[in-house]
Amino acid sequence: MDSAGVKTTIEIPDELYRQAKAKAALQGRRLKDLIEEGLRHVLAPSTRGQQSSLAGLMKPARGAIASGVSDLGSNPAHLRDLGRSAGRNR
Repeated sequence: MDSAGVKTTIEIPDELYRQAKAKAALQGRRLKDLIEEGLRHVLAPSTRGQQSSLAGLMKPARGAIASGVSDLGSNPAHLRDLGRSAGRNR
């Protein structure tokens, strides 16, 4: 994403600089590119006024981990007494 632009100087805390420099290096990127990405992210049209649901936030992670536990929602043994115990305790 090299294009002619404005050259500027900014002051940031030493620790933030070190963290950003290390992250860029680990990703094989230039610090300039990491900072530019961050600015684009901050300046992008915001959905901050809208509440995100937990399901929406977790959508990218669905199915990412093989826990070894089958889906309890489709297991007949776990569904057999579903909803029956609620009336017994009254």
